[in-house]
Amino acid sequence: MNAIPFIKMHGLGNDFVVFDGRRDSVVLDMDDATAARIADRKTGVGCDQLIVIEPSRDDDADAFMRIRNNDGSEVGACGNATRCVADVLMAELNRRDVTVQTVAGLLEARGLEDGQVSVDMGPAWLDWREIPLLKAVDTNHIPVSVGPLSDAVGVSVGNPHAVFFVDDAEKIDLEKYGPILEHHDMFPERANIEVCHLMAENRIRMRVWERGVGITRACGTGACAVGVAAARRGLTGRTVEVVLDGGVLGIEWLADDHVLMTGPVATSFSGVLHPSLFGVH
Repeated sequence: MNAIPFIKMHGLGNDFVVFDGRRDSVVLDMDDATAARIADRKTGVGCDQLIVIEPSRDDDADAFMRIRNNDGSEVGACGNATRCVADVLMAELNRRDVTVQTVAGLLEARGLEDGQVSVDMGPAWLDWREIPLLKAVDTNHIPVSVGPLSDAVGVSVGNPHAVFFVDDAEKIDLEKYGPILEHHDMFPERANIEVCHLMAENRIRMRVWERGVGITRACGTGACAVGVAAARRGLTGRTVEVVLDGGVLGIEWLADDHVLMTGPVATSFSGVLHPSLFGVH
C-alpha cells in the first residue's frame, strides 16, 4: 500500500484528520480500530475526529462527509468539520457556496469575505423521539441530575445534546460528570454534554464533553444546541455568540428552525500516513 495523504485542519481547536476518499479508496474501508490508531495523539496523527470526503450520493451535493470520533465510532454531524470540508471544497471548485452531504442530511455552506465559513446545520430537533431520549419527557426540562448538573435542555442537531445552564461553567468538573451523563440511561444513543452560563446579553460561555471524544476546545453542533436551548429558556434572543475554549462561534436560530453557524477554519499541515497505521506492514 502506498502512503495515504491527509490534511490536518481545525475549527477553533476542534481538530480533524481529513482524507479524500474520492482519490484514495482505501480510506473508505477504514474500520474502528484503524480510525482509533490514526486519532491517537501519541502514536498516530492525533485528532478529535477523522473525516473522509467521499463521492456524493445526491446530485444536489458536492461531496459526502463521513465522520468518526477518535474512539472509532461514527457520528452523523460535526459543525466544525463541516466548515473545514466546505473550505476544502470551495478551494477545489473555486466557488463561494457548496453543499456537503452527511448522514444527518444536506448542509449548505458559504465562504464569507473575512475568511469565515457559515453553514446551515439544518433544523433543530426538539421532540424526545428525535433527540432521542429513553421516554417521553419535556425536552426543555429533562429530569436528569448528576452532581451539580440538573434540568437539562435536549436538542438534536444531527446528534443528541444535553445542555445544562449553571452559575459558572468554569467551576464544573466536566471530566468527572461528562462521561457519566454521556452514558446516562436517558440517552439511548449517548449524548454530547454542554455546560454553560450567560456572560452578557446574547453571549454565552460554553464548555463541552463530546460523545465518544471527551473534552474538546470547540463543538459546532454543541454551540448550535446551546443557542437553541438558551432561546427556548428565554435567556437570549435567537442570535447569539457562543464562547468556547477555542474561540467564538456565531449562532442564529432562524425562523424556519434551521440553525446557522458561522466561524473560522484553519489548516495546520498536510502529510502522508505510513501504511502500518492501516494495519499493513
